[in-house]
Amino acid sequence: MASASTSLSKAEKSYIHSSLCSSPPLRADGRSLFDFRTVLLETGVAPLANGSAKLNIGKQPHEGGGGTEVVAATKLEVEDIENGDGVEGGRIICSVICSPSAYPHLSSNALDELQYDLTTILHQTLSDSSLHPPNLGILPNKKSWLLCIDVAVLADAGNVFDAIFMASRAALWDTKVPRTRPIEYQARGLAPSGAADVEMDTESGQQAQKSSFDTRDMIKTAADFELPDYWDEGEVLGGREQWPVCVTLNILPPMHYLDATPSEEASTPLRLLLAFSFPPDSPAVLQAMRLLGPGELTVAQLKAFTADGEKYARELFAALEGKLREEDLRRNVKARDRFAAR
Repeated sequence: MASASTSLSKAEKSYIHSSLCSSPPLRADGRSLFDFRTVLLETGVAPLANGSAKLNIGKQPHEGGGGTEVVAATKLEVEDIENGDGVEGGRIICSVICSPSAYPHLSSNALDELQYDLTTILHQTLSDSSLHPPNLGILPNKKSWLLCIDVAVLADAGNVFDAIFMASRAALWDTKVPRTRPIEYQARGLAPSGAADVEMDTESGQQAQKSSFDTRDMIKTAADFELPDYWDEGEVLGGREQWPVCVTLNILPPMHYLDATPSEEASTPLRLLLAFSFPPDSPAVLQAMRLLGPGELTVAQLKAFTADGEKYARELFAALEGKLREEDLRRNVKARDRFAAR
């Protein structure tokens, strides 16, 4: 993977390494080894998207900026299964782009490589069949939704993997799937001159007074669909409670720490990425694991780090879900107020 770390001298790396391994460990910002910097999150930041979120890790309020900043947005597009564009039940694709200003030290080719690596890790994790939302289908064997997850890294002040997954989970949580109504076009039957338009009732063989298109009970035979106008913009994405979070363990065997800054990342090249989901009333699921950087881990070390990672991920998952539910409440109140004012 292309390096996104700050360039440090050997002496600087050695000093940071020694500080992290000292007893007690010392970090430049005073945090313990397992503390995250401040995480700021806001959903609904892109009005034209089906779901969106903006996340910042480590912003310094008194400095007016800083931190790792990521924006994620989802967009639903209709695909035609009959033409081979879509698949039954819908599909998911992910894309990550990085602002050149976030990585001024990287060449154009290195930036492309970094974007490719970030996209691959995110897509392979979120497109897993165990996470697939149940409400991406529209018409059986005809139409389905393509869920596009686009992530932009605007600034990288360390721990970009965790930020990307948190922002993506928030955007997916915020996603609303438009309600659809199947429609079927029927040919009008021939009526006596001057009589009202009628259709043949295929079951009774008799003429019946009906509209030339009927939207009831047609999900299996419908030719197309329409979008009813609802004030709440649709229904939430199915299974949104189980979208995973990622925790990055920065490893200096036998110790490890969380939420590294750029200088810490530069002095700790070995990182273990662990993505966990926590389905309601079910055990945790390890959705993805990646070991980045030079070095190896024994099986015993990997098991121990994975167990620790699950604990950190559960805490992060709970904190993030609490914030997302607060955002839901805030936005629902605003939406009801707008609707009532119409």
